[in-house]
Amino acid sequence: MGHMRADALPDCHETRPDPPAMGVWESGPEVPRAARNLVREVLRRGEPPMRGDKLDDVCLIVSELVTNAYRYGGEPGDAVMVVVLPSADHIRVEVHDTRRKRPHLRTESDERARGRGLHLVELLATRWDTFERPFGKAVWAEVAR
Repeated sequence: MGHMRADALPDCHETRPDPPAMGVWESGPEVPRAARNLVREVLRRGEPPMRGDKLDDVCLIVSELVTNAYRYGGEPGDAVMVVVLPSADHIRVEVHDTRRKRPHLRTESDERARGRGLHLVELLATRWDTFERPFGKAVWAEVAR
């Protein structure tokens, strides 16, 4: 019987060239910066590399979603996970937290300093949504390359 090398897969299997990039941090106000740094590093080194306004858009989206996750998505000490899934035509980012409560767009107000983050996501992302996980939810957004 022949032996197949571990890296030699049959043609019927589709594989991703790289595993998704991810970071996990304890929830807190320093997480948005760490998440932006992860996203920036992954996308600048990707094929093709991403730079300029589109990279800034993805970083802003991640920052807003992570800020929501640590403010509203769990208790102090809970984890926030960010997953970066680049493809040929778009970048998908996911922010996972421990609460099932879905985010929603708030009515804009000049009197309130908070509550504008999802409006930015709505403006910059091609599309975004939420899905439930066994112990929480993930909010994802996609930006066209």
